[in-house]
Amino acid sequence: MTPFQIVLVGCGGISDAWLKALATLNTAKVVGLVDLEADHARAKAEAFALRDVRVGNDLDQLLQEMQAEGRPADVVFDCTVPPAHHQVVLTALAWGCHVLGEKPLAETMPQAREMVAAAEKAGRVYGVMQNRRWLQGIRRVRQALAQGVIGKPHTVHSDFFIGAHFGGFRDEMEHVLLLDMAIHSFDQARFLLDAKPVSALATEWNPPGSWYRHGASAAAFFEMDGGRTVTYRGSWCAEGLPTTWECAWRIIGEKGTLLWNGGDEMRAERVDGADGFIRPVRSVEIPAYTLPEADQGHGGAIRDFLQSLAEGKAPATPASDNIHSLAMVHAAIESAESGKKVYINQTTHN
Repeated sequence: MTPFQIVLVGCGGISDAWLKALATLNTAKVVGLVDLEADHARAKAEAFALRDVRVGNDLDQLLQEMQAEGRPADVVFDCTVPPAHHQVVLTALAWGCHVLGEKPLAETMPQAREMVAAAEKAGRVYGVMQNRRWLQGIRRVRQALAQGVIGKPHTVHSDFFIGAHFGGFRDEMEHVLLLDMAIHSFDQARFLLDAKPVSALATEWNPPGSWYRHGASAAAFFEMDGGRTVTYRGSWCAEGLPTTWECAWRIIGEKGTLLWNGGDEMRAERVDGADGFIRPVRSVEIPAYTLPEADQGHGGAIRDFLQSLAEGKAPATPASDNIHSLAMVHAAIESAESGKKVYINQTTHN
C-alpha cells in the first residue's frame, strides 16, 4: 500500500508524540510540517530526521502547492493550540484531506458542529486524539464491565488532583481545568459506560495560593442516558498525594464496585449473598487484558485512524462521537457560570 501522505500542523511539544508514533509506521509518510514560526517546523524536521519534507507557516498555501504539483496530501494532523483547530480543520477539509486532531475538538460548540458538518459534507474522515482510550488499564476495565464483573454499571466517580506548573498560556486561561484537561476524564467516563450526556451541574473555583488565573479546580455532576451518572472532582493546583493523570475511578454496578487508580491497580467486589443489613461481598478477579505497546497512547490512536482510512471504516474516536465529550465540557462551563443545571443536546448538528 502506498503510504498516506501526512502534513502535520503545529510543531510544539505535543507534536513529538505524534512524530514518534509515525516513525514506527510504514503506512504513513510525513511530507509537510507547518508552524506559525517556520523555524520551529525546520527544527522539528531536523530533530526527527525527516527528509524531503516541505516546511511552511501557512497550511492553505502548502496544501495548494502540493495539489498544483499533483502530489496532494492525504491527511492533516492538527497539533495546534485549541483556538486554531477550527480554521486548520476547515482548511484541510477544503483541500480534500482527512484530519486527525488534538483535543479539544473546538473552542465552542457552534465551531465543533460546523467542523463535524464540514467533514460529512466533504466525505472525509475527521478524528480526535483521545489517547487515554488507548491505555491498557482502561481497556481492561472496560472489558471487565462488558463481562459483567460488577453487573450493569450505572455510576462512575472520577478524581483528578495534580499540582501542575505549566507556565505559559494555561496560567492565563479561563476555565483552565474544565476546558483544557477535563475533556480527557469526561471522554474516559463515556468510554467506560458507552454513554452520552443528558445534563450537567458544575462549579469551579480558584483556591487560595493558586498559580492559575482562573478555574484551577472544579466539580461536576452529569446525568447520562440510560439513567446513569458521572461525577468529577479535580484540581490542577493540588500539591501532594497526586492521582494519576488518568484519574482515580470508582465504578458502581448493580452487583458490585470496581476501583481503578488510573494505572495498574484495580480491584473489584461483588455481592455474595442476599441477607444482612450490609450484604456480604467477595473479591472478584478482573480478567487480564493485553494491549501491545505499539497500540497504546498516541501510537494506538494514530495507527487506528490510518487503518480505518485504509479499510474504509470509522475510526475509534470520530469527531461526530467526540462532540458529545466536548458537549460535557461546555455544559459544565455554562453551569459553573450560571449556577444552574444545563441540559445537553444529544445531536451533533443542532
